[in-house]
Amino acid sequence: MNSDGTPARVVVIGSGFGGLAAAIRLAARGHPVTVLEKLDGPGGRAYVHRQDGFVFDAGPTIVTAPYILEELWALGGGRLADDIDLRALDPFYEVRFDDGEVIVYTADLDRMREQVGRISPVDVPAFDRFLAASKRIYAVAFEELADQPFGSLWTLFKAVPDMARLAGYRSVYAMVCSYFTHPKLRVLFSFHPLLIGGNPLSTTAYYCLISHLERSFGVHYAMGGTGSLVEGMLKLLARCGGSVRYHAEVTEITAAGGRATGVRLASGEWLEAPIVISNADVGWTYSQLLRQHPRRRWTDAKLDRTSFSMSLFVWYFGTSRRYEDVYHHMMVLGPRYEELLGDIFDRKAVAADFSLYLHRPTATDPALAPPGCDAFYVLSPVPNLRGGADWAALAEPYRQRVQQRLADTVLPGLGDCIVSSRMMTPLDFRDGLLSLHGAAFSIEPKLLQSAWFRPHNRSEELRGLYIVGAGTHPGAGMPGVLSSAKIVDRLVAADFPTA
Repeated sequence: MNSDGTPARVVVIGSGFGGLAAAIRLAARGHPVTVLEKLDGPGGRAYVHRQDGFVFDAGPTIVTAPYILEELWALGGGRLADDIDLRALDPFYEVRFDDGEVIVYTADLDRMREQVGRISPVDVPAFDRFLAASKRIYAVAFEELADQPFGSLWTLFKAVPDMARLAGYRSVYAMVCSYFTHPKLRVLFSFHPLLIGGNPLSTTAYYCLISHLERSFGVHYAMGGTGSLVEGMLKLLARCGGSVRYHAEVTEITAAGGRATGVRLASGEWLEAPIVISNADVGWTYSQLLRQHPRRRWTDAKLDRTSFSMSLFVWYFGTSRRYEDVYHHMMVLGPRYEELLGDIFDRKAVAADFSLYLHRPTATDPALAPPGCDAFYVLSPVPNLRGGADWAALAEPYRQRVQQRLADTVLPGLGDCIVSSRMMTPLDFRDGLLSLHGAAFSIEPKLLQSAWFRPHNRSEELRGLYIVGAGTHPGAGMPGVLSSAKIVDRLVAADFPTA
């Protein structure tokens, strides 16, 4: 609160899900809130591309844990259903292995057991035991810890007994292997960390909770695309009294006496604010926006020692025909798994093979394409830019290989019906989204880069500076970044009470 009794002003850097959610929460508490966005539109990684009559969501496509959104809308005095048409999808995904075998990943447990048994009868009991373990992990790692700040070592020490009991010190892949014997099932139940930038071979087994999260709350799609969810959040923010400025790139977080005082824009304009919330990439926040400020923990040397997530190659394309037999979410897996993960995360080498996530939103929402057409995006996990790959030269040949792979497997005749196309490479994550090393999901969620070991939600460097988004606790993914906003809301309320 200001000296005159009015709520303190808040500046939010970035209009991604974390930034918008934090802005809505604080505006609902009465704070004057301004969101500053570098791009010409909202969303950050959830930006929307519109071209040739097609609508392409740039990034997130899956909505889980919708109750977090419902809570956000309730804080703003509304109902999620009044602004957003969420559709539950079942099956969740179709997973196509390199040999052509397809598993339909569904909420129907009997059907899942039948498919597991088709691949490996001895693993059917393991499926139920794995789901039970996932539920136990979820109860601790998500229900108890996901929206709690890890600002002190005591918080970490209190979590250690549960981590030991639930084997959170193991990797997702190691835990899955302790249940399943068949290689395909080990892949099927361990790939989920890739959806949030983690390596299944090193990401803490706590992320096995995703299996229970999906089964408890479902996998949803927002009609109109994920961009419609961003637009709904903008309307909610406006109703709460907040505002957004576009083409407003922040180049510095200013400080005096160890406190944030505001931000400076690329134009030279200075905006005073005692509360600054950064939804910018956390590596960028500390290495660039605080480059004039002495840092105690997140120094350049510390950031150099930090592992960042993989990047992504994303190809958005529209076709002049519809592929009615292609499901909304499909995994098109390559011939290698552990070795490919090693190439991406450890060796940082662009491999000759790849695994793909194919998104066909027009399976559910035909309005995203002209009549008789389909909109797609396909992404391939690739190394971040620490590997030194020249994506200016690699992009088009890589796209052609992806196109051929899709044509050979699930989209016959693809080359003859492409009518709209655009690409996103690690260079775009670095230069457009200002993500350090072109990482698609910020800091990699390894055990010793999770919870207290991640950059804290209440910045260790400046009083009045708070961090939301993928690079802080609890991590990437829509539930994670929305939970980070809930944490920041609680911290700001404690530090700057409005009443």
